[in-house]
Amino acid sequence: MINQELLRKYARLAVKVGVNIQKDQPLLINAPVECSDFVRLCTEEAYKAGSAYVLVEWNDELCTKLSYEYASVETLENIPQYRIDSRQYLIDNDFALLSISARTPGLLAGIDPMKMQRVQTAASKAFKPFMTHTMGNRTQWTVVSIPTEGWAKKVFPNQSTDKAIDLLWDAILSAVRITNDNDPVAEWQKHNEMIHHYTATLNKYNFKSLHFKNELGTDLVVGLVNDHIWSGGCETSTKNIIFNPNMPTEECFTMPDKYNVNGVVYASKPLNHNGKLIENFNIEFKDGKAVKWHAEKEEEALKNLITFDDGSCYLGEVALISYDSPISLSNILFYNTLFDENASCHLALGAAYPMNVKGGTAMTEEELKVAGANTSMEHSDFMFGTSDMEITGVDQEGNKIKVFEKGNFVI
Repeated sequence: MINQELLRKYARLAVKVGVNIQKDQPLLINAPVECSDFVRLCTEEAYKAGSAYVLVEWNDELCTKLSYEYASVETLENIPQYRIDSRQYLIDNDFALLSISARTPGLLAGIDPMKMQRVQTAASKAFKPFMTHTMGNRTQWTVVSIPTEGWAKKVFPNQSTDKAIDLLWDAILSAVRITNDNDPVAEWQKHNEMIHHYTATLNKYNFKSLHFKNELGTDLVVGLVNDHIWSGGCETSTKNIIFNPNMPTEECFTMPDKYNVNGVVYASKPLNHNGKLIENFNIEFKDGKAVKWHAEKEEEALKNLITFDDGSCYLGEVALISYDSPISLSNILFYNTLFDENASCHLALGAAYPMNVKGGTAMTEEELKVAGANTSMEHSDFMFGTSDMEITGVDQEGNKIKVFEKGNFVI
């Protein structure tokens, strides 16, 4: 069972370093019902840190599954106006956002994928302004995770439920740099400095493209937009507040040129997308667009992701992570993108982050398109890094620079 002092330390880290709540700023916490004890601690820590008001929105994936099973698609894709208005209320009142991610992998495996796609398309359209608000860093936001029974048993299927939960807690606390006797705030300061060293080096090189190759079959050239910016670790909101959007995080990431990606990429880990576990898949790109794909399991779910909208077949993010990162070395497959993406280089199908191009957070959507950014209602990371990954960068003068050897940074 988790030590309550460690749990409180984690809640304090999420509030003070994750969202970095400001005095008199309201906070939204979005969480599964199973995470109520942790949510209460986060609520208390937020008030202690000066939050004016903490609003909690609960979700329950089993109820979501029941809705997919029994409600009509017409009912589910009719998004009530009050839900749309509630998101505008959060924008208008400068809420910071804390999300707790703890989905059960594969829970929605038996749900009609076309029904799910229609419902998610309707929701994405309805909440597009809110997605633009958060992806543009117009407020602070962070995502953290804590174990649930379903998730823990998926990660550690041969253990009892209690043991599986304990093991997942150990893995999560290690990933977010919390121990019994350390100061995780100080640990995160050092960690952010390390990531910023790599992003500064990558920005100095100003690569035109990156060429990825490994023995799994990946042979992919990813062009980068002009004036791209490598980011990672802590970020700064448009209101000049520092926050950490993902905890844990190990990545350095930037914006691909939408129409300048060519070759094939093989996923190195399963992708848990909307409750369906997509396994052993590959995608071929031509002039930026995904033109062929295959998955040994849940290929229909992969197809639905790629064809979700006009932009979901293009890339919005490329991220570099050394294979010898702590999460990778744990040899644990989390079946949770927040963790698995930080064990491996990854790509994202869908929307690009405006902060990854110079002046992007002040650009309109049309201006971002002109800059080479992909726009979409989707943004889904999938992992393709391996221990033998080789990455070669080509700079603006055509010089080739080795970035990765044997899965790790060498610059």
